[in-house]
Amino acid sequence: MRATWRLLRGVGGALLSVAVICGVWQLLVKGFHLDPFLTRGPLDVWNYLTDPSHDDERALLWDASGTTALDAAIGLLGGTVAALVTALSFALWRGVEQTFLPIAMALRAVPLVAMTPLIALIFGRGLLAVTVIAGIVTFFPVLVNVSLALRAVPRSSMDLMRAYGASPYATLRRVQFPGALPALFAAMRVAAPLALVGALLAEWLATGKGLGYLMLASVTTFELDRMWAGVTIVTVASILLYTLISFLEQLTLSRFAPDQARPL
Repeated sequence: MRATWRLLRGVGGALLSVAVICGVWQLLVKGFHLDPFLTRGPLDVWNYLTDPSHDDERALLWDASGTTALDAAIGLLGGTVAALVTALSFALWRGVEQTFLPIAMALRAVPLVAMTPLIALIFGRGLLAVTVIAGIVTFFPVLVNVSLALRAVPRSSMDLMRAYGASPYATLRRVQFPGALPALFAAMRVAAPLALVGALLAEWLATGKGLGYLMLASVTTFELDRMWAGVTIVTVASILLYTLISFLEQLTLSRFAPDQARPL
């Protein structure tokens, strides 16, 4: 029952966010008298998507959205797992952190747009390249947040584990990792929209598939209704991803760290 209530509350929050964005969007379009040839409001997008004569357009957008959703999901999962394994290695072996964290931060300073052609050259123009690109933007926020959370465990808890003769692995599993779960999910909430953006960028510059490429092609051919529909789909998908991760966070924290779960 409690899980159902959390899910309903999350869906309600997502719908409210979509409503607010659409309201502000419509006010900007009408209030600033933007060029109707170039801009579309949420009502225009809705009419375009629900027009019975646009079955082919809906099918095209649906197929492209499915491709982008798969690309973003694999990138988010791959980047999160890689960052989590790296952060746990940093917590267990300080020398690993001192060696590889400066390298990771230096790579993070390189713009992803500049790295994408090189990644496509190395990994090809298929799913692997998209996974790497979407995983990169996911990797760094998760790595930094989880690494800081693993080190921020109360000293008294660490001293208690040492007093009982617990190994570093047992301390990590029983104390540090449960304490880092809120930071992990907070980082994933930030990383999920970034993974979506990374997938769009990879589709635009590398694969030629999905919503990223479809929106680019729509701009060049002045299919602006299709382009604005793609932007709307990406925005709604980002909100849904955030809501889903928040729901999974509450379920996980209520099971493994109930004192850190947000109250209903």
